[in-house]
Parts: sequence; C-alpha cells; structure tokens
Amino acid sequence: MTSSLGIVGAGQFAGVFGKLFAAHPGISDIYFTDLIQERAEAQARSAGAAGTFDSFESMLESDVDAVAIFTQRWTHGPLVVQALRAGKHVYSAVPMAISEAEIADIIEAVRETGLTYMMGETSYYNPATVFARKKNAEGAFGRIFYAEGDYVHDMDLGFYDAYQYSGGENWKSTASYPPMLYPTHSVGGVLGATGGHAVSVSCVGYRDERGDGVFDRDVSMFANDFSNASALFELAGGGSMRINEFRRVGYPSHLRESRFRYFGTEASFEQLALVSVWQDKQAVTDISGELETVATMDVDDPLLADVAPALRDAFISGMSAVHDSGRLPEEFRGLPNGHEGSHHFLVDDFVTAINTGTLPPVNAWEAARYTLPGIVAHQSALRGGERLPVPDFGDVPASLARPALRDSVK
Repeated sequence: MTSSLGIVGAGQFAGVFGKLFAAHPGISDIYFTDLIQERAEAQARSAGAAGTFDSFESMLESDVDAVAIFTQRWTHGPLVVQALRAGKHVYSAVPMAISEAEIADIIEAVRETGLTYMMGETSYYNPATVFARKKNAEGAFGRIFYAEGDYVHDMDLGFYDAYQYSGGENWKSTASYPPMLYPTHSVGGVLGATGGHAVSVSCVGYRDERGDGVFDRDVSMFANDFSNASALFELAGGGSMRINEFRRVGYPSHLRESRFRYFGTEASFEQLALVSVWQDKQAVTDISGELETVATMDVDDPLLADVAPALRDAFISGMSAVHDSGRLPEEFRGLPNGHEGSHHFLVDDFVTAINTGTLPPVNAWEAARYTLPGIVAHQSALRGGERLPVPDFGDVPASLARPALRDSVK
C-alpha cells in the first residue's frame, strides 16, 4: 500500500524531509504548499514532487492521504485539527501545540476520526535516548529516580538567521518565542527513555538582558522576555526530571544541542557535548563512540542553501552504532539524514503507521506528555516559580490501541 502526501510549509526542514518522503517506497506522490508560492514551487522542483497547491485549504480539499506540517511552531495546533477533520493523517513538526486547549482538540480529533497523528520529535531517536531506552528495558538502571534533559541552543548560533528567514521584517516579535513552549527536544529525550509523565512543576525563568529587541516584552508577540528557563518536574510514580531550555548560553550548540542524564539505583548515564559515559557501582565506561554519528552530506550542499551555516551540522548527521538502520527502507541508503540520525526514522515511522495501521511511538497521547509539561512550566515561571500541577491525557485508549512499530534500537 502507498499513500500520497502534502507538505505544508516550504521552509528549511521541508526541503530535507521532502527528499526523504519522496524516496520512501510507501509514498506515491508528494505536493507542497506555502504562503510564499515561489518557495513551494522551488521545493517541489528540488524534491521531484508531483506539484503544488495554492493554499492549505485546497490541499485539504484534494485527495492526498496525509499532510506533513512544517509551519511556524505556534501554528501547529489549529492546522493539525483542521487537517484531521478533513480526513488526513498528520505528521507535525514540534511542538504539538502551545496551549492545553489546543492539545485537547488534537487528541479529541484523533479519537473521533481514528486517523494517525505523529509528532516529529527528534529526541526520541537521539542516540542517547535510544541507548538509555534499551538499558532501561533491560533493567540495567535499576529504578530511574532522576533524569535531566537540556536543549542548549544559543540564539547567536543560527537562530537569528532562521527567524529572519521565516519571520520577515517582523522577525523579532516571533524570535521571542518562550523557551518552555518548545520543550520536546529535552522532555522527549527523558520520557522517550524512561516512559511515564510529569505531574507537577516549578520553573524559574531568566529575563534577557541583551537589549537588541529580541526577548523584549514590548516587541514580543508572546509578551515574553525569558531567554532561558529551568524547570523541576515531579514524575508519576515517584522521582523527578529537570529540564533546561537555554537560548543565551556559552555552549557549542552545533556539536550537540540536546543532551541527557539518567540516574538509577543501580547505574547511571551522563552526557556532555563530546563525551558520554555509562556508570555503575564499580566502574565508568566511556561510550562516546557508540553514540557518535557520521555526516551524511557536505555542509555546503545546495540542499542547505537556505539553512544558516551555524545550523547545518544538525541537518547532516547520520546514524550511530546504537541505531537499527537495518529496519529502514533500502531507498534511504545514501540520502541526507539529520539531528543525530533521527530524520530517516521519523519519516519511516510515519509512513509505516499510515500504511499499515500501526501506532507511531510519538502518537498524540505521547506527544501531549512531551509538550504540555513545558506549557505549564512557562506559567509557573510567570508566577515566580509557583509549583503547578501538570495535567495528563492518559494512555492511548483501548479502542485505538494498535500494534507498536519496531523500535529504532538494535
């Protein structure tokens, strides 16, 4: 079985993912649409697409089977619901949404339509997460009682260029996007290995002092002046999770923008920019080589022409030794990958889910657990760190339960 796919938003991610969707044997045709028609047409030519649509609405009125949404991060929630209600399966870039109400609307639409929703969270397939998920399944950690997830990406390292590309002349109003409303790279790497969900949070925000109009409450469309935020979450069943979202930080984001630590009663795992170690009560083992990825393309490849040079490393990294590359389509061999080997798995898991009726790992209920904690954390920061409850939408309902896809771990 094959499906047709419409790609919504012809920006920096769409070009890379368009190539992969077009190459997947489970996709028959792909199409593009964008508010800037010239970008849609350029991406369509580059990916060998079947064509373009002049609007999102016309794409939804067509007979495409699914859509992949790569629009501005605060637009995802309503667009996802609109697509599901139009009878389309949906792949959405992160985050899932920016409010609890939007998340609830997505979950209700998935429940009522029975269609596939998948959030494209790269950290679920991050080598560190894959390694820790396997160790946790084996019981090697004992009981994990504390974990940390950091998304440490400095604005100076590519984000100014990215926001100007997507935001136009008013880019500073959107570049002030609250860090904790983009929590899935950090939360997803923790919960993607440990499972479970957050039940409460206390968060402290750092008010920006750069003075360049970014993270300026008077300029921000989000009335936000936090450039950094740190949150401590209580987890269901005991234990805690600390999450950092930093946009002003002296750190080499291009080398590793997401990093993780997991502490168990029997063993632990810790990661820095270039070093990762497994530790038990007897020894420390350097496992950096197992998690190291190899570039799949040159940083000057024309496909990355619209990507800021400081961001290109994230778009070229391939598989690590812990990834099960053998489960991927043969057609993906030699194609660009990115975000530490996650792109191939993201595309394959979504296409497989819509064509076989299996359940993607980051389905609507799992995506809510990666996204909603950050939304509540931002509210906590606005209230001076007040501890707030984190709601949970529960597990996938039995009526929608399907076989799970094969994991990305060997």
